[in-house]
Amino acid sequence: MPRLPSLPKRYHSTSVWALYGLGLLPAAYAFYLGATGRLPGNPVKEFEHLLGLWALRFLVATLAITPIRDLIGVNWLRYRRALGLLAFYYVLMHFLAYMLLDQRLNVQAIVADIARRPFITIGMAALAMLIPLALTSNTWSIRTLGQRWNKLHRLAYVIAAAGAVHFAMAVKVVGPEQMLYLGLVAVLLSWRFVRKPYLKRKRQAPGTSIRPAAGKA
Repeated sequence: MPRLPSLPKRYHSTSVWALYGLGLLPAAYAFYLGATGRLPGNPVKEFEHLLGLWALRFLVATLAITPIRDLIGVNWLRYRRALGLLAFYYVLMHFLAYMLLDQRLNVQAIVADIARRPFITIGMAALAMLIPLALTSNTWSIRTLGQRWNKLHRLAYVIAAAGAVHFAMAVKVVGPEQMLYLGLVAVLLSWRFVRKPYLKRKRQAPGTSIRPAAGKA
């Protein structure tokens, strides 16, 4: 398969920061729509929904980096950390919107919601698992933790699955959009099981060489 043109190395850092800027635009736009009264229906719920949906999109994009590299040879590993952190920021904003705008810091109501509504319980569990991943998404943590870093960051697959289930359970009727994200996460989880034998066969193919990826897979 012919390789796509790669971005010159001098632009790598700039492109990562550009991704952060672009990645936060949906949150800014959703806030603008809410502040100007342009969100349909219940604006608080709609704002929460948009933030949560973008969190799930960034989670899926983060997990898709490795299969894209394995299958079509496009190496976007430099963007995986930024995508993962964007997912964390959106999950955190989603929770803060729920806590501040929806529940108005009513701690008793929030605790009751977490205890009695399974989709909120699952969402809170995903947020709790994301926190250590966000805190260790830096070069120092990778060097210090070594192989333990890889094991810890495999939680990203559990978090993505929890996010997709949370999204599906938050609605009364599971529609095509919810099924799409459940399906995408299922495919990405399945790739974990077939990746090693696939790469092994690919390495054994004549004239093929696979360079190992740095960081989590």
